[in-house]
Amino acid sequence: MEKADFVIIGSGQGGVPLAERLAEDGRKVVLFERAEWGGTCTNTGCIPSKTLLASAHAATAARRAARLGIQTEVQVDFPAVMARVRQSIKPQMVADGLESSGVQLVHGEAALVGDRTVASNGRTVAAETIIINTGKSPLVPPIPGLADTPFLTYQNFWNLQTRPNKLIVLGGGYTGLELAQAMQRLGSQVHVVEKEDRLVADEEPDVSQALQQALEADGVCFHLSSTVSKVEHVNRLFLLSVNTLVDPLIGNALLVATGRRPNVNALAARERGIQLDDKNHIQVDDQFRTSADGVYAIGDVTGQPAFTHVSREDHRRLLAVLRGNGRHQNDRVLAYAFFTEPQVGRVGRTLAQAQEQGLPARAETVPLSESTRAFNTGHDNGFYRLVINTKTDQILGATLVGPQSAELVHIILALMEAGATWQVLARSQNVHPAYAELLPALARKFASD
Repeated sequence: MEKADFVIIGSGQGGVPLAERLAEDGRKVVLFERAEWGGTCTNTGCIPSKTLLASAHAATAARRAARLGIQTEVQVDFPAVMARVRQSIKPQMVADGLESSGVQLVHGEAALVGDRTVASNGRTVAAETIIINTGKSPLVPPIPGLADTPFLTYQNFWNLQTRPNKLIVLGGGYTGLELAQAMQRLGSQVHVVEKEDRLVADEEPDVSQALQQALEADGVCFHLSSTVSKVEHVNRLFLLSVNTLVDPLIGNALLVATGRRPNVNALAARERGIQLDDKNHIQVDDQFRTSADGVYAIGDVTGQPAFTHVSREDHRRLLAVLRGNGRHQNDRVLAYAFFTEPQVGRVGRTLAQAQEQGLPARAETVPLSESTRAFNTGHDNGFYRLVINTKTDQILGATLVGPQSAELVHIILALMEAGATWQVLARSQNVHPAYAELLPALARKFASD
């Protein structure tokens, strides 16, 4: 058995920079990874999906240029699109960076085999500190027949060589919607089956409405309040028995996007005294400590919002904790975005969330159609919403739906990090005719009752 200062299990977006920083401090760091270096974001998540969306959105922008007086003819070279997507996936670059920082790499699925001891692939390492960063994997529902079919998930979707004429997507969350819109815009006919009565059901209802309207305009078909009782694969076709349809829903590709589950089974976490919740997320305190002495956990596996930037920021906070500084898991304002068109940018609390927490809250909304920039570009599907504390006037959150909302949301994020009030935004003189010009106008609505 060898000894190290730190063992990190998983090379996701929290584990990689943490390993590099610790190794650069002169500590012996051993990093275990069962799959490709870099985790979900690098290999099967953010990087390939946003690369695919760039091609899909470019195709639609060209098709719709006629409304701006520009005539175009669009031809999608799907094999070339997917080749570009695969070229964007670069796990070896992650491995090279780790090794150049002095991190020792072990390619294998790790298990906790004793107190602060990890083993895999014939190598056993005991360390002062263990950090679990194992992330999540696709959650595949137990639908009869599904497991016996060649269905796709976000993990193997990128291996597509030819465009499916008809793609069925199980799940109307943001992952399912991003890929559904991409494939529809690249030439597939896409059907989305969602068990809830609206899309992205965790978001506000008018967010769901805006996204459904946009994707239906692209040609996507939705089957809401729908469940699948059986899946068959016959003559290279998928046949789904759906409760809201008389006949089977037929497609030549099936993408399962019904959620994600934490990667803990191989760890033997419970056997080592690590507490899990009812969904098998590792439970941590506000400084990432698990219930096992000397073992920490960061990222998606802890059940916090599964976004790359959240995991990456975890490493900064845990690094500070390990160095004796008083950082905490939630000493930050959380923002995230969907890269559909229109984009959705979210930060902080919605009005409902604020009210559930007992805060005196108020929200104001402006339609994107009031934006001069939206008129210029022909993109007016969406709205901006701001939530404030009526006692302190501080900004509590925002929902932005429209072009470039993933960028615009950072304006609100920065104001919230600074503890600013709505008056700060209201007196801002934003550039005309940018989309951001509408944000001060939104804040000024709080000045009138």
